[in-house]
Amino acid sequence: MIHLTRLNGQGFVLNPDLILKAETTPDTIVTLVDGTRYVVEEPLDVLAERVLRYRASVVAVARELTSAGQGVGPVDADTADVGAPASHQPPAPKVAVLRPRRG
Repeated sequence: MIHLTRLNGQGFVLNPDLILKAETTPDTIVTLVDGTRYVVEEPLDVLAERVLRYRASVVAVARELTSAGQGVGPVDADTADVGAPASHQPPAPKVAVLRPRRG
């Protein structure tokens, strides 16, 4: 989530994966995939930097979990032992490499 500020000074957090586009006219307007629009105080370059940092943090956490042997596959919340070491958790699903069809 990224922190943004409405023009009235009220702060809120936004899932950057829902952003369809952002534009400056002269205020920064963020349009979400469902058509919702937010006018925010942050300039376009600050918004872009926050989205970039958010996405980089997601990749960094995924790499950290993978290198720690914890995997990042789906987990059944009803049966998973969250506090258990990685060796006691179900194995991560195998990944199938998809390639375009030939022909």
